[in-house]
Amino acid sequence: MKILVINCGSSSLKYQLIDMKTEIAMAKGLVERIGISGSNLEQKIEGSSEKYKVEKDLKDHKEAISLVLETLCNDKFGIIKSLDEINAIGHRVVHGGEKYSKSVIVDDEVIKNIEECSKLAPLHNPANLVGIKACRELMKNTPMVVVFDTAFHQTMPEKAYMYGLPYEMYEKHSIRKYGFHGTSHFYVANECAKAMGKNIEELKIITCHLGNGASVSAINKGKCVDTSMGFTPLQGLIMGTRCGDIDPAVVTYLVGDLKMSPDEVNDIMNKKSGFLGISGKSSDSRDIEDLEEKGDKRAVLTLEMYYYRIKSYIGSYIATMNGVDAIVFTAGIGENSSKTRFGVCKDMENLGIIVDENKNNVRGKLTEISADNSKVKVYLIPTNEELVIARDTCELLK
Repeated sequence: MKILVINCGSSSLKYQLIDMKTEIAMAKGLVERIGISGSNLEQKIEGSSEKYKVEKDLKDHKEAISLVLETLCNDKFGIIKSLDEINAIGHRVVHGGEKYSKSVIVDDEVIKNIEECSKLAPLHNPANLVGIKACRELMKNTPMVVVFDTAFHQTMPEKAYMYGLPYEMYEKHSIRKYGFHGTSHFYVANECAKAMGKNIEELKIITCHLGNGASVSAINKGKCVDTSMGFTPLQGLIMGTRCGDIDPAVVTYLVGDLKMSPDEVNDIMNKKSGFLGISGKSSDSRDIEDLEEKGDKRAVLTLEMYYYRIKSYIGSYIATMNGVDAIVFTAGIGENSSKTRFGVCKDMENLGIIVDENKNNVRGKLTEISADNSKVKVYLIPTNEELVIARDTCELLK
C-alpha cells in the first residue's frame, strides 16, 4: 500500500509518499508561499541526493496539491507512473475537539466537525480543510483519513484538562485544555521506549516538541496525563511568535486600559510575541542563538526565558507523575540545537538529570545524550509525524 501524507499550513504544504511495506518515504517534498508571489515546490526522491525544484505561482492549495500530484508522476523526477498507485491519503488536522480521540475516515460529517473546530484553531484547521477538500476534488475515488493533533491528549484526566472557570463554560462552550503536537509526542515516546529496550507501559516519559510551535507532554504508561498547550496552541511555552503562558488579566488590561481590539491583542499574542517580541529581532531560534553569542542582551534574555519555561514544565511533570524515567527532545529546535538541550537540562542534577556535553554535540539522529551517572535518560529523537499518519491511515483502511 502506498499512502500520500498531506500536511497543509496556511501558506505551505508538506507531503510524503510512503510505501507501507517498508515504511520508507519514496518521495518527500515541501510547497512554500502558496497564494504569495514566488511559490515553489521542492521534492527529494528516496535514494537520490538531488532535489527537484519547481518555481510556479500557485494561487491556492488546490493548485499546490495538483502540482504535487503532477510532480509525483513526472517522467523524469517522479516516483510513480500513475495516481492509481496511491491507495489512500492521510491528512494532519490540528484540532479535533472532544469529538475525536482517534483517527477517522473522511466523510461529510467529519468535514463539518473539523469546520466547527476551526474557531478553536483558526491558524491551522482552515488550512487543513482546504487540503482535504482539494484532494477530494482531484482524487474523488481515493479514500482519505484524518489524524488529529489533539487525539493523543484525550487520555488526560479531568483534573488536568479543566480550567478554573465556571463549569458551565465547559458544558456549554467546550472550554478546556486540548493539547497539540499529539502525533509527535506519541511517536517519540514510543521510539524512546524502544531505545531503552522497555515496554512503554513501564515508563514515565516527558517529551519536549520544540519547534516554532512548542509543547511539553507528560506520558505515563504510554498515556498522556498532561501537556503544556491548552484550549488553543497559544498556551504553554514561549515560541517563535507566540507568548505562551501569561496572566489572563493582561488581555483585559490591553482591551480595557489600552483600548486595543480583541483582534489586535490576538495578533500580538500569536504573531508578535515569543522570540520575536522579546528579542525584537527574529522569530528563528538560530538567529537568536547567533545574537546571543555576540552578546545581544535581549537575545540572552530570550533564551534564558525559553529554557526556564521548559525547565519549569519538566519539573512540574516530574511532580505530576511522581518521577520520570526519560526526557525526549524532538522537532526542529529540539533535534538540532545542542545549546537548547543543554540549557534546559543544566542545573537539574538534584532531579537526576545530567547531560553529557560530548554526547549532546549531535544533530538530527536518535541519540542518548545523558551522562553515564544520570539517573534519568535523556534522548534526542527525530519525530516522524508523517509515518504515524500513514500507519493510522493504513490500519483504518484495512
